[in-house]
Amino acid sequence: MTDLKHNRERLGYRLGQIARLWRAEVDRRLSPHGLTESRWRLLLTLHKAKHPMHQKELADLLGVQGPTLVRSLDWLENEQLVERRSINGDKRCKTIHLTPRAEPSLERIKAVVESVREEIFEGIDPADIDTCLSVLEQLAGNLNAAGNAS
Repeated sequence: MTDLKHNRERLGYRLGQIARLWRAEVDRRLSPHGLTESRWRLLLTLHKAKHPMHQKELADLLGVQGPTLVRSLDWLENEQLVERRSINGDKRCKTIHLTPRAEPSLERIKAVVESVREEIFEGIDPADIDTCLSVLEQLAGNLNAAGNAS
């Protein structure tokens, strides 16, 4: 196998591995607070959203199936961290909203995410990060183009 082919293969493998390890470390640090990956990612996504989100939109954005999202929403709603609101009286279509009680959890999530980010980027040259980001943006563009072509 050529070096180029081997390195491309390694890069693809490492991208998936790093994403899983990164989320797992955040998950490990937040689990004592009852915040599983599906829960903290959901809260963070709602926090960053520019508008109220529908359940389907949220599931698509998080890359999860509807039943998985519903279980997380049920738990978060039971803890009074989110609420579902019907749109124009249609009980089938709901938007998800953070409640004020979610703020301490969000602060904890953001602090843990930032702490993990600082630790894993320790000792990495900023120029290397810029180069890596440029490559990842190109890969994302190529994948989007391939997806749009089919």
